[in-house]
Amino acid sequence: MRHLKLFTPGPTEVREEILQAMATPQIHHRSQEFKKLYEELQEKLQKVLYTENPVLIFPSSSTGAMEAAVTNGVKKKCLNLVNGAFSKRWHEIAKMNGVPCDALSIDWDKAIKPEMVEEKLSTGEYDAVTLVFNETSTGLMNPLEEIAKVVKKFDDVLFFVDAVSAMGGVKIEVDKLGIDMCLAGVQKCFAVPSGITVASISERLLERAKEVPPRSYYFNIPLMYKYHQKNQTRVTPPISQMFALNAQLDYILNEEGLENRFRRHEQMAKIVQEWARKYFDIYPEKGYESKTLTCVKNTRNISVKGLIDELAKYYVRISNGYGELKEKTFRIAHMGDTQIQEIKGLLELINDILGLE
Repeated sequence: MRHLKLFTPGPTEVREEILQAMATPQIHHRSQEFKKLYEELQEKLQKVLYTENPVLIFPSSSTGAMEAAVTNGVKKKCLNLVNGAFSKRWHEIAKMNGVPCDALSIDWDKAIKPEMVEEKLSTGEYDAVTLVFNETSTGLMNPLEEIAKVVKKFDDVLFFVDAVSAMGGVKIEVDKLGIDMCLAGVQKCFAVPSGITVASISERLLERAKEVPPRSYYFNIPLMYKYHQKNQTRVTPPISQMFALNAQLDYILNEEGLENRFRRHEQMAKIVQEWARKYFDIYPEKGYESKTLTCVKNTRNISVKGLIDELAKYYVRISNGYGELKEKTFRIAHMGDTQIQEIKGLLELINDILGLE
């Protein structure tokens, strides 16, 4: 069966060279060769995240790192900022793990504003806050920098950020922003096969995790950090994906360049969003559109499934709306290694299928 080129918000299209890197022969995860690989990844990931903090490698989807944040980093109560499916998931994760928490819930097409966060944190009830920076379900990008400034005012509050569909495509200065955990799976903007989540861990989170009674064995940050200090993972790692990530980080840092990568993502977002406003509309409120995927409001009442089926005949794939937004929206990803000319070609194809001029 012929491959469908992915314009979906994860997994994203993976270049042939990166797929080939996964075919590197296996090495033992307690060997010197593995330690060297781990150390190389560490240095490169720190550059991508503008951090001196350790970056842990989770052999799981991003949901695992989300769970680790709240099970290791909350002593008193967590404030979960909810305006989409994945921020809602973070709240559910906290509740199901018995972590004391409250949700600050707003409409999914609206951004979390800094004054909302300040009002809640001013109560003194909370010692941690979770934010989904870029909501993959809605194509909405919350104002990370402004919210980070608010959180910094509260010394005992840890700041956890889901950057799943942003990291590697949007500049995130972890240390400057004071983020205590910044996490992302590699199958989105990194354009690597799924199986790894990376997460920066601050000294404050490491200290907090020592004080919190263990809530998890697998996602236990102090135990993971113990092995990290030896350039190892605590459990058997996804070695093939690590080879692929290492190769891709070389490409990102040395061939394309971080600033060029960020700029390309902005250019692609501008093209798609201008098209979306011309023929449809955009789901999130103006000024908070994602730079990595666009959630198009289905104002023409087309059959989104029908469009996806037609696109498949041309061997390309976009995504329907997520959950309750299915058929009401559709999502076009412009992230990873997707190029500007490919995005333009996709939009021309959609225009032809729908008879748009």
